[in-house]
Amino acid sequence: IVDCCTNNSLGKRIKVKCLEDDTIGDFKKLVAAQIGTAPDKIGKYIFRYYTTFKDHITLSDYEIHNGSNLELYYV
Repeated sequence: IVDCCTNNSLGKRIKVKCLEDDTIGDFKKLVAAQIGTAPDKIGKYIFRYYTTFKDHITLSDYEIHNGSNLELYYV
C-alpha cells in the first residue's frame, strides 16, 4: 500500500492510500471519492516534476512510491 499526498490548486492537501499497480485513472477515482466530486472533474492534470500523467499508466511506472507528493488540478 502506498500513501500519496496530493495538493490541489486551492491549497488543500489530500492523503490517498492506493497500490503501486493502480493506474493514474484509478488514482483519480480514489481522490474524487475522498473529496466528494466526480472523477471526470479531476481531468487530465496530475503533475509531479512538471510531468503530466496519462490515465492508463501505473503509479509504479511513474516511480510513485510511499510518501510521494503530486499536484492536482481540476477541470
